[in-house]
Amino acid sequence: MLTMEIDHPKPNAPDQVSPKFSINVLQLLKSAQMQHGLRHGDYTRYRRYCTARLRRLYKSLKFTHGRGKYTRRAVTESNVTEVRFLHLVLYTAERAWSHAMEKRQLPDGPTARQRIYLIGRLRKAVKWATLFSHLCAIKGDSRTSLESEAYASYMKGNLLFERDQNWDMALMNFKSARAVYEQLGKYGDLENQVLCRERVEELEPSIRYCLHKIGESNLQASELLQIDEMEGPALDLFKAKLEAVMAEARSQQAASMTEFHWLGHRFPISNGKTRVAILKAQELEKDLHGPSADSLSAERRLAIFDKIFTAYHEARSCIRSDLASSGNAENVKDDLNGLDKAVSAVLGQRTIERNQLLVSIAKSKLTRRRDDKSEKVTKPEELVRLYDLLLQNTTDLSDLVNSGRDRKPEELSFSEECALKSLSFRAERCFYLAKSYSLSGKRAEAYALYCRARSLAEEALHNFQIANGSDQRIQQLKILCEECRSNSCIEHAKGMMEEMKAPENLSKRISNISLTGADKKAEKFLVEKLDTYESAVGDANTKGVPRIEVFPPAFQAIPRNPIVLDLAYNFIEFPSLENRMKKDKKGFISRLWR
Repeated sequence: MLTMEIDHPKPNAPDQVSPKFSINVLQLLKSAQMQHGLRHGDYTRYRRYCTARLRRLYKSLKFTHGRGKYTRRAVTESNVTEVRFLHLVLYTAERAWSHAMEKRQLPDGPTARQRIYLIGRLRKAVKWATLFSHLCAIKGDSRTSLESEAYASYMKGNLLFERDQNWDMALMNFKSARAVYEQLGKYGDLENQVLCRERVEELEPSIRYCLHKIGESNLQASELLQIDEMEGPALDLFKAKLEAVMAEARSQQAASMTEFHWLGHRFPISNGKTRVAILKAQELEKDLHGPSADSLSAERRLAIFDKIFTAYHEARSCIRSDLASSGNAENVKDDLNGLDKAVSAVLGQRTIERNQLLVSIAKSKLTRRRDDKSEKVTKPEELVRLYDLLLQNTTDLSDLVNSGRDRKPEELSFSEECALKSLSFRAERCFYLAKSYSLSGKRAEAYALYCRARSLAEEALHNFQIANGSDQRIQQLKILCEECRSNSCIEHAKGMMEEMKAPENLSKRISNISLTGADKKAEKFLVEKLDTYESAVGDANTKGVPRIEVFPPAFQAIPRNPIVLDLAYNFIEFPSLENRMKKDKKGFISRLWR
């Protein structure tokens, strides 16, 4: 049990009626956390916000701790005369909790000394949360008192959870907080109900983990990984604990991992961090290629790929730092260079797999009907860009594998496989490039590209059948050949029809020409046919101009002020003014100065 020292004030006089304050604790904290850093897991920013908020509260309440010499002033029942005193205690608990979580989120994890400090901050958070609950029970209304009790139980559970002891007490506190939030989620406005349900979902993994530690529940590793996908500040401590447990398990497993196998090569691994990073990547690869891979959503698979890339990049950075500090030992350098090449090649393979997943997602959006108007339409140009990336990735991987001197048969077969993939990618890129030209109305270019895509697809299909490639890939190439043939026939037919109709269309356009420009547009615009339900925008995949209104608008005659010309000015005879002009006097001296 946790024993907290809290100052219990003397009760008020019986004739004095104490005011009841109301605080929506969960909504207040959630808003502050999301606006000041915890949306992105930045506990440092949130701790600084709590500190600044406390400073403002102390000054506005005139509850400072003296000038010069520090004089402690305790928050007691008699001091709580307005709701801001309760905010003072609440934000003090939040500051201590965020400071503890900041230490927990360190890149390499907290050291033994930092862990002692972390637990001390959590103990401080529990102390202030308990004081907050006590004051709310006296000064707050029933809902505020209930929420403060749930908050204090949650903080106590976090402390016991971090200390890895008293799992029964931690479970009891978490369950108590969950029960309160479940009841509060049934009442109030919709926003409050949603917040309470979210907090219940965030508390559920901690409860299940406590049951697992007690022995009443058997929590599988796959379930732990599913919990790791969830988001929320209440889950950050659980995720940190889970990551520490999994890192420790990987370190123990990595002790037996001494070599990295790749295409017939065996490269020794001497650095412990490199082993852990490679082992983490291999565990994530099992999720992608395991029996449960088909049930994973596309977003989940992309998230796993991102974690795999992070792990392999970490392994490469460790290898290259070892290579920089290896000195003049040639054998060690050769092993490290080979290991770096192998890890880079595996990273290139996973990059190709990730881009192929992006291609499949784009294809599904291209062929699917768009039911939701806000859903983005995939254009063939996007698939062309993705296939450009795949071709570049395949070329880089092939160059990396062929960079060695003594190549093994596995490397030769891998290079041939890269060449086959590159050929099939070229065929599909050419097919979607033809689709792009077809949508633009360029029939000749589209027909030529479809024919070229068909020849590339037939060549790739022939090579795959000789090499005994996968049946799925062979079936995809057969479908591609059929689509290229059918689309080339369609483009040829459309081109012939347009060529036959070209004189007729030209004569129609010439007959509609007017010198005044009145019949320039035979088709009406949207503003002229508002009583009929016809689309003026057209198909989303075409590049037609929307016919909403004529732009720029035509000139219109408008009335204006009359123009007055003063014609009488030229016929007026003005009197002579010579007699008023100053005459120039010329003497003998003035002639000398000229």
